[in-house]
Amino acid sequence: MEPRILRLNSAGQPIEWLHWKQATCLFARDLVCWSLGGVVRRVHGGYSRFTGEQTTMDLPAIVACNGKRVNRAHVVPPLTNRALFSRDNYQCLYCGGHFELELLSRDHIIPVSRGGLDTWTNVVASCKRCNQRKSNFLLSEISMELIALPFKPNTAEYLALINSDRIRGDQMEFLSSQFSRNSRIKVAL
Repeated sequence: MEPRILRLNSAGQPIEWLHWKQATCLFARDLVCWSLGGVVRRVHGGYSRFTGEQTTMDLPAIVACNGKRVNRAHVVPPLTNRALFSRDNYQCLYCGGHFELELLSRDHIIPVSRGGLDTWTNVVASCKRCNQRKSNFLLSEISMELIALPFKPNTAEYLALINSDRIRGDQMEFLSSQFSRNSRIKVAL
């Protein structure tokens, strides 16, 4: 898998992950105001008609761009199973077991049939056995407890979650400095 490039706004707030081709366009349009981290990829361009040399561009791991893209701090990141399971460290928050992605399911703490919402703070990763056992019950009605409380990730945490399988050390170092104080997110480097 190709590494992605972390895009920031000019204030240093994380915005999104970029493919190297998108980053190349930002550099070509002179929208990058500063950058950090090691080289992700060297891009080769055309040949100079004066010198005959081929142009190259080294793309850094993190780029900050000018422009009107601002991070909306209070936007709720999209809730996907992959991001949810990564948030919960691929661990069932009922029995504590660690599982592969395919063996986990999304469980609603307050079931949807009882008015629960499909939100970050009402869902947890659950093994299929625990999810079946909990069924349509509230935790207070059966002898099950959560081993950790669910939380809504901030933008930096969310970007680390959705790119956890190919995040670079320099990118993780930058993002983790913006994690909430009590974050449980652990991304393997």
